[in-house]
Order: sequence, then C-alpha cells, then structure tokens
Amino acid sequence: MRKFINGRIKSIGYALKGALLLIKTEHSIIAQLIVFVVLIILGFVCDISKQDWINQILAIGLVLSVEGLNTTAEKLADFVHLENHPKIGFIKDISAGAVTFAALSCLVTIILIYYPYIINLLV
Repeated sequence: MRKFINGRIKSIGYALKGALLLIKTEHSIIAQLIVFVVLIILGFVCDISKQDWINQILAIGLVLSVEGLNTTAEKLADFVHLENHPKIGFIKDISAGAVTFAALSCLVTIILIYYPYIINLLV
C-alpha cells in the first residue's frame, strides 16, 4: 500500500511539474490563463449560478488541456524531425485545429453564460 501511495505522490509531482513547465514556456498558455483569471473574476462580479461555474470551469479546463496536448504534439514532432517537413506540418496543423475547436467551444459557452448579464447592463 505504501508503494502505491508513494507512486501516486510521484505522479502528482510530475503532473504539477508539467503544468508549471507549460506556464513557464508557452506564451499561449500564459495569455489564456490571464483571460481565464478575468473570467473567474467576472463570474464573481456577476454572481453566476453554480451550473454556470461548472460550465465555465469545464470550458477553461478543456482549452488548457487541449493546448497542453498541442504543445506536446509540437515538441514531439520537432524532436522527431527538426527541419520543415510536410507531414510534420500536417500533424502540427491538426493539433492546432483541435485547440481551435476547444477555444470556439469555450467562447460559445462564455457567451451563453454572460449574454444575459451584458443585456441587463445595456437595458
């Protein structure tokens, strides 16, 4: 049992190290984190519902997760083949496309959450 617990603790350590590496090395992650902090503050200001919090957190988590996978694919592709190559470019484009889908899903979710609050401010 102790070996199992120690293994899980090490796994958490590796996961946190990976998250910190993403934050330290990827400008897109930093930009997204800034936007997401603003959205979290906006959530408190607008007093969004529990369901809206769940939706917002899931949308944010989706974008950050897919961005991390995109970074992984790009780094692995660069490791395998440093020079420009059509197949590597194809892989990177598909990976970036996945981030685009996640970001658009997040954007729609955020619009659906905050649209009523924006309308109330304007009326």
